[in-house]
Amino acid sequence: MVGINSPQSKTRQELMTEALQATPDNGHVAPARKQPAPRQQTPRKANPVLERLFELYPALFGAQFLPLKLGVYKDLLALHPEEFKPEELKVAMGLHARSMRYLEAVAAGNQRHDLDGKPVEPVAPEHVHHAMLEVFRRHQGRTRDDLRPRLRMRLMDAIEASGLSSEAYAALVRVQDEVTNALLDDAVAELGREAAKREALMRAFTASGRTEAEFADMYGMNPMQVTVILARVRLDQRVVETPASNTAEQDSTPASAEI
Repeated sequence: MVGINSPQSKTRQELMTEALQATPDNGHVAPARKQPAPRQQTPRKANPVLERLFELYPALFGAQFLPLKLGVYKDLLALHPEEFKPEELKVAMGLHARSMRYLEAVAAGNQRHDLDGKPVEPVAPEHVHHAMLEVFRRHQGRTRDDLRPRLRMRLMDAIEASGLSSEAYAALVRVQDEVTNALLDDAVAELGREAAKREALMRAFTASGRTEAEFADMYGMNPMQVTVILARVRLDQRVVETPASNTAEQDSTPASAEI
């Protein structure tokens, strides 16, 4: 998480501006305002069902959270009919799925796991996307720094990891929210610019009639870098656009909560 700007990170001009703003017109420095005493926060009581889940499945509900397989709620009820009441388990699983640590695990693109701790299926691209946006919103609400550039880079990585074309990915995850759609469009546009540069390099290489090593030497490029870029272009050319299907219902609730 990106922290709030510390005095050490401020520029000299910013520090001078703050000092001038604190000085009245008569030239006398204003006395420091008395800060109110911090409120004492009552420790949040842990959900007893989540505590029991931690005891039963420490690898999933312990120090590290992992994305859970879809339908794990029913699995828990079937395995522990005397242990959990359906409504209480549903509430606890909802709290778990909306926790920051769980959302971060989903946003990282980790595989979904069963109750034995075994990876069973990838997290759907739309679930990764909405978890990523929710993590961004929460972090952005706690800092004055602009976290959008970092989110754009993560969205670009998520688009490429999804195996979908940029257009198919955007159609799958787009919601009725102008801010998040603008961030998505920025990521798609940047990927387009990068792809155009790679394709231009491929055209130049093809027209040169040289080997990759000779082409790299001709333009003063790293031969390994040229090989990687050209391999990426060839891979892109083989990718067939996959139509978006089974699109999750889009609303304000992170789709990662579906466990």
